[in-house]
Amino acid sequence: MTIETVLVANRGEIACRVFRTCRSLGIGTVAVHSDADASALHVREADAAVRLPGSAPADTYLRGDLVVAAALAAGADAVHPGYGFLSENAGFARSVLDAGLVWIGPPPEAIEAMASKTRAKELMAAAGVPLLAPVDPTGAGPGDLPLLLKAAAGGGGRGMRVVRDLAVLPDELAAAAAEARSAFGDGEVFAEPYVEHGRHVEVQVLADAHGTVWALGTRDCSLQRRHQKVIEEAPAPGLDPALRESLHTWAVAAAEAVGYVGAGTVEFLVAGGRAYFLEMNTRLQVEHPVTEEVYGIDLVALQLRTAEGAALAGGPPPPRGHAVEARLYAEDPARDWTPQTGTLHALEVPAGEGLRVDTGYAAGDRVGVHYDAMLAKVVARAPTRPEAVRRLAHALARARVHGPVTNRDLLVRSLGHPDFRAARLDTGFYERNLAALTGPPAGEAYAAVAAALAAAAGRGGRFGGFRNVPSQPRSARYGDHEVRYLATRDGRFTVESHPGVRPVHVTPEYVRLEVDGVVRGFQVAVHGTHVHVGPHRLAVHPRFADPAARAEPGSLLAPMPGTVVRVADVGTGDRVEAGQPLVWLEAMKMEHRIAAPASGTLTALHAVPGHQVEVGALLAVVRTAVPEETS
Repeated sequence: MTIETVLVANRGEIACRVFRTCRSLGIGTVAVHSDADASALHVREADAAVRLPGSAPADTYLRGDLVVAAALAAGADAVHPGYGFLSENAGFARSVLDAGLVWIGPPPEAIEAMASKTRAKELMAAAGVPLLAPVDPTGAGPGDLPLLLKAAAGGGGRGMRVVRDLAVLPDELAAAAAEARSAFGDGEVFAEPYVEHGRHVEVQVLADAHGTVWALGTRDCSLQRRHQKVIEEAPAPGLDPALRESLHTWAVAAAEAVGYVGAGTVEFLVAGGRAYFLEMNTRLQVEHPVTEEVYGIDLVALQLRTAEGAALAGGPPPPRGHAVEARLYAEDPARDWTPQTGTLHALEVPAGEGLRVDTGYAAGDRVGVHYDAMLAKVVARAPTRPEAVRRLAHALARARVHGPVTNRDLLVRSLGHPDFRAARLDTGFYERNLAALTGPPAGEAYAAVAAALAAAAGRGGRFGGFRNVPSQPRSARYGDHEVRYLATRDGRFTVESHPGVRPVHVTPEYVRLEVDGVVRGFQVAVHGTHVHVGPHRLAVHPRFADPAARAEPGSLLAPMPGTVVRVADVGTGDRVEAGQPLVWLEAMKMEHRIAAPASGTLTALHAVPGHQVEVGALLAVVRTAVPEETS
């Protein structure tokens, strides 16, 4: 059997990734897209595209019937599910096969066996793979805390909660079930002990239909936010060789237990020198590039070949060196990882040996509210871990990422953190270090100087704000920095607010400053009400006027555009407590709780489930009691 045309039942980066391999193999490509993705990069890169009417995932990418119909209409003979959406849906896999199409994934029975994490654990116990003991959440006691609630179906951190207080367990169970139902169409949730300071280590497996299973090394994915991975690497550093070999053995046993075919990942929790099975992802993982770089293979090409019935060699190629991947997200880590939206004006990562960028966006694309906030994956490979980490940090620090706020600064600082450099890794890394990793970037004050001078060189425009009197100082404010400077008639500048700074060269796009004897250059680009100076993003005027400044006290305002998914069971006139969740918003596949800002009386509740809201929209009002005056 030879595959001629592949439809990718997904969007964004993974669709572009699969199309890249298909092109190299001479295979035709078909994209599907929602209305929100009509002009997305994956649509532009495909040979053909089919519209899925609507924007919400439930109406588009989660509609297996529409995807199969699209494949047949476009003349595709195979379907690749990517990751997320329907990639681990056994019913969808069966519908693809029933339509006479090739399914580029494991057998539906294998997906089904591992799709329910509760059923998967039973199978792994029978196969001799070590497990954490399950906990019945309805009968949990103080000795069971902390607990981890997990969706039985799906992955990606959706439907996952850590519970440290039995009093909130019922609400957290309901929230986890609601999020799981929204993301995967299945609200089943189970509980297991939450292991503090554990590592997330996984093994990539690849199997053919002839009984051969490869274990393609380990990956460490411990640096996570909201139970979603941020930085991954291969091989997992610092593992005892015997434990590493055991992980390979257990991963192969897991694949063989369900008759697996294709690419998959077996995930483990590692703590105290022991490992416990977490789950098996019956699909390609987001972090698969680090394994590809270490083993010198193309996992998508191997997926295609095993789907065509080809046999794997007796064993995988030998590994080489180390690879590290960072996920670049449109989000603000300093504001509870709030997703960001807007036009991506520039996305350029320096090219070089050992560097790779996988993305679903290009300059000019808009980042919306409907889907995942990941802009790109930046991967570095080198002979050793320290070299790979250094190469990745260097590339990210010099990348041009203009538009929405991103986690780029956090990634650079994470890669330079002493614990990360020393491979002291666990899933609590960001809980401990987030505050220290999200302060103002070093050199931001000098970036503000460069912005002010570049604007002045461009004759001010909307940013100069200076008086047209050459002998008088001018001033401008960028972010938290005020810059005062003097412009002479011959086009030179003196910076009065920063005595140690001497302008060497100034144009509207490029400024060179001498700071205490060291000359540095700054690329300057203005986009709307923000200016990007090198890696710095500085506000000239707030992107949105602060709605809190004109809202009455006690107002709950939407911190981001999104969809109201739930509202607390309260009504106007009810008493609410400070921190009590009142409204749940979903934006970019993440659920955000909007809590009462203070204890008091709920006097207004405007949020309605299913409604789209813009940033700053008034969701509710809590009026606090005013103490009576005493004489």
